[in-house]
Amino acid sequence: MYLPSFHLNGKTAIITGAGRGIGKALAIGFAEAGANIALLSRTEADLVDTAKIIEQLGRTAYILPTDVTDRDQVKAAINHVAESAGTIDILVNNAGMNIRSQALDVTDEEWQKIMDTNLKSAFMASQEVGHFMKQQNEGKIITIASVGGHIALRTGVVYAATKAALIQMTKVLAFEWGKYNINVNAIGPWYFKTPLTETLLQDEAYVNDILAVTPLRRIGELEELVGPAIMFASEAGKYITGQTLFVDGGMTINGF
Repeated sequence: MYLPSFHLNGKTAIITGAGRGIGKALAIGFAEAGANIALLSRTEADLVDTAKIIEQLGRTAYILPTDVTDRDQVKAAINHVAESAGTIDILVNNAGMNIRSQALDVTDEEWQKIMDTNLKSAFMASQEVGHFMKQQNEGKIITIASVGGHIALRTGVVYAATKAALIQMTKVLAFEWGKYNINVNAIGPWYFKTPLTETLLQDEAYVNDILAVTPLRRIGELEELVGPAIMFASEAGKYITGQTLFVDGGMTINGF
C-alpha cells in the first residue's frame, strides 16, 4: 500500500500554548485525527475552553496549567501525562511571544522574557519528553518556528534569534535522537490570524505590505497549519526528520 496513514488514533500529544491561536487549532485538529491531548498553558480558563471542544470529539483532554519557562512545572506536567496516559507519542512546542522593539530599544528584561518563552521552554519540554521517547524507542517532536528564523523581518530581533535557534535545535535533536526513532521537525508560519497578530492585522497598510510579498496574496487560516503538523506527527512523516516546513503562502521565496 502506498497511501500513508495520516491518523493519530490512540496517540497522546502534549501541546504547549494550547489555549489560544495556533496551539488551540493544533490541539483540536489532532483530536479530530484521533489523538488525546495534554494542554499546557499559563491560563487555565483558555485550556478549559479548548478541552471542552476536544471532549466533544470523544477524546481525552488533560488540563495542565503550566509555566513552560519553569523546569519543575514542565517536568511535573510531563510526568503527569506519562503516568495518566501510559505514553507520550507527540510533543508540539508551540508556546511563544514577541515584543516588537527596534534593536536599539531592546531591554535586558525583554531579551530574557522572549528567550525563556520561545527557546528555553521548547528545549526543556523536548528534553523532558525525550527521556520517555527514548525509552519507548519512538516519538514525534514538532516545534513551531517562524519565517522570521529564516529571513530578516523589519523588527523583532530577539524573536528572530529565538526562531532561528529553534530551527537549528530541530536539526541537532533530529541528528542526536534519530537512533531512538524520534522524529524532530519544525513548522515555520508566516502571518496567520492569531491573538499575537490581531493588532497588526488591523493596520491596512501593514497588511498590504504583507500581501505584496506573499505569492498567494492572503493571510493564512489556522486550520491550514493542522495538515502539515499531522503529517509530521503521523506515520505519513515517519521518514522525515530535522526539517523545517515553511507554511507561508510562498513568502520565503520572496523576502520582506
